[in-house]
Amino acid sequence: MFEMLSGSVLFFLLVIGWFLFMSLKVLNEYERGVIFRLGRIIGAKGPGLMVLIPVIDRMIKVDMRTVTLDVPPQDVITKDNVTIKVNAVVYFRVVEPNRAVVEVENYLLATSKLAQTTLRSVLGQVELDELLASRDAINHRLQTILDQQTEPWGVKVSNVEVKQIDLPTEMQRAMAKQAEAERERRAKIIAAEGELQASQKLFEAARVMEQSPITLQLRYLQTIREMSAEKTTHTIVPLPMDLLQTFMGKRG
Repeated sequence: MFEMLSGSVLFFLLVIGWFLFMSLKVLNEYERGVIFRLGRIIGAKGPGLMVLIPVIDRMIKVDMRTVTLDVPPQDVITKDNVTIKVNAVVYFRVVEPNRAVVEVENYLLATSKLAQTTLRSVLGQVELDELLASRDAINHRLQTILDQQTEPWGVKVSNVEVKQIDLPTEMQRAMAKQAEAERERRAKIIAAEGELQASQKLFEAARVMEQSPITLQLRYLQTIREMSAEKTTHTIVPLPMDLLQTFMGKRG
C-alpha cells in the first residue's frame, strides 16, 4: 500500500513538473513570443517570463534584431544588353511580430526570394554606365521597392547595398581602352591649353618690347650673360640688327 501511494505521488509530481516546464517560457530582450490559443492568435508578448497554458497555448518566437541577408549572385542583362553577375546585401528587421508569423509562412525565405527577383528586375532596367556611376541611387531604389513589398509582412527593410558587379572579360578590356583613350584626350587638352597660355604670354611680352625697345636690349644682355656662364669652348654671340644696320649705313 505504501509503495502504491509513493508511486502515485511520484507520478503526480512528474505531471506537475511537466506542466510547469510546458507553461513557463523565458524570452530574451530581443525576442517576442506570438501566442496562439486553440489556433487563434492572442498577440505578441515578451520579453521576460511567459506563462502558457499547456496543450492549449502555443508560442512562436520571433527575433526582433536586424538581419543581414546576403543575396547570392544573380545573372542580370542590363538595358544595353550586357550580361553581368551582381550580388547584394539586405538589412531588415521584424517590426510587427504578429504579421511576420500570420501573413507569411517564412519571412526570412520570402524576403530572400523577393530580394533576388527585385535585384534582377531593377538592374535590368538600367544601363551599365548608370549602374557603375549611380550605385547609391540604385541602392535607394531597391530599398524602397523591397520595403513597400515587405510592409504587409511586418518587415522593415532599412538598407540595400549592391556589393559586387562582375563584368565579362571583353567588357573589362573595352572599358580599359575607353579609360585610356579618355586619359589621352585629357592630356592633349591640357597640353593645348598650356600652349595657348604660353602663346598669349609671348604675345604680351612682344607688345611690351614693341612699346619699349630698351626691354629688348636688356633681354639681349641677359641672354649673353646666361651663355657666358656655360662651361664651353665656343660661344656664339648674336648681334642685334640695329647694330648691323649702323655699320652697313656707314659703309654705304
